[in-house]
Amino acid sequence: MKIQPQNGGRASMENLLQKIDARKATVGIIGLGYVGLPLLIRFGEAGFPLIGFDVDSAKINALLHGRSYIRHIPIEPVQRFLEAGQLDVTISFERLREADCILICVPTPLTDKMEPDLRFIESTTDTIAQHLRAGHLVVLESTTYPGTTEELMLPKLERTGLRVGLDFFLAFSPEREDPGNPHFHTGNIPKVVGGVTPACLECAKTLYSHAVTRVVPVSSTRVAEMTKLLENIYRSVNIALVNELKVLALRMGIDIWEVIEAAATKPFGFTPFYPGPGLGGHCIPIDPFYLSWKAREYDFSTRFIQLAGEVNVSMPYYVLERIIQALNDRCRCLKGSRLLVLGVAYKKDIDDDRESPSYEIMQLLQERGAVVLYNDPHIPKLKPGRKHRFELESVPLTEETLSSSDAVVILTDHSAYDYDWIVRHAPLVIDTRNATKNVTEGREKIVKA
Repeated sequence: MKIQPQNGGRASMENLLQKIDARKATVGIIGLGYVGLPLLIRFGEAGFPLIGFDVDSAKINALLHGRSYIRHIPIEPVQRFLEAGQLDVTISFERLREADCILICVPTPLTDKMEPDLRFIESTTDTIAQHLRAGHLVVLESTTYPGTTEELMLPKLERTGLRVGLDFFLAFSPEREDPGNPHFHTGNIPKVVGGVTPACLECAKTLYSHAVTRVVPVSSTRVAEMTKLLENIYRSVNIALVNELKVLALRMGIDIWEVIEAAATKPFGFTPFYPGPGLGGHCIPIDPFYLSWKAREYDFSTRFIQLAGEVNVSMPYYVLERIIQALNDRCRCLKGSRLLVLGVAYKKDIDDDRESPSYEIMQLLQERGAVVLYNDPHIPKLKPGRKHRFELESVPLTEETLSSSDAVVILTDHSAYDYDWIVRHAPLVIDTRNATKNVTEGREKIVKA
């Protein structure tokens, strides 16, 4: 049965804007992960009452007991909001009616066929629809293909009988998190916002203006959705370029990292990107495929995106080849070799291992008979991922661990590692990150990959 609009129209918008401007609008955030938790803290610091929602009761219990499950996100603000009665966290989605503004920060992974997996957005939208009321602002922050907000979410919400832009307001504002970056955080990263209607845009723009330093309004949700994809495709394509050039440069006896550093001295027209063992993180390995999939609906082939994907996906196999070659040069075969992997996080100094290329490389090594150990100061135990299931714990990094390995493979260049000491005690070092660039002694033991 449809819900009849109540107190809708201009009154709903004006009441919502007044509550937002007075910072009395309750902000509900669905998904308290790498995006949702920092967003919750930012709105809390801005003075808004908060409700945090997550289906994972372990996360809710951790927050209620003063434990952060994301290393680089401090728990102190959350504790302060809870103690002051400003915040509540719950697995009870019936409380969505208590929120005035609902921000969706749920995962958008890929299926095994590399197609968009929108089940989390769909189920969240269905849940919101059950509790939708006049005056609600709903904003999707999860990265997705252009059209998701209006084509998937809007019909589900309007089946309630409430009218978008009159009774409730719907917008898209892509997350822009960079875990571990000390210079940029949720509050000082400009926020792109697109609304389904001008009233939707106005409500979302007003909300975010109280929490971030700059709001960038765009003409539609589709533009906002495309903006996020462009940002990540830009990185994917340029990383693929330097990854491919790395392979060529090594064949030519040229250090590609030195080339990039030299090129980066140009004060215009060049932005440095750096090669590595493959792509990792929650965005770059996944998001470009969302656009490639959607492009097929328009009989269009995104050739640059697909080629970049092929290059980046091939990098773990290239690292494998370099390891095999380095062992072979020392009269060792891969099968039976004891290999110590340093770093499984997808980038340095964080505990985020989503889509990390380290997992693919470790699996390739194991499948070929290598004995694989790992050390990561930020990840004491491996968690199940989208494609990989490892039951390994981080081993202590000692002289004995290094010297008893046939090779040490640097996959993440954490600052905590003493690379001079590592090279001194390891018989062979495979460096995929240029982490050993300043090591002077024992360079004959270092192989770039």
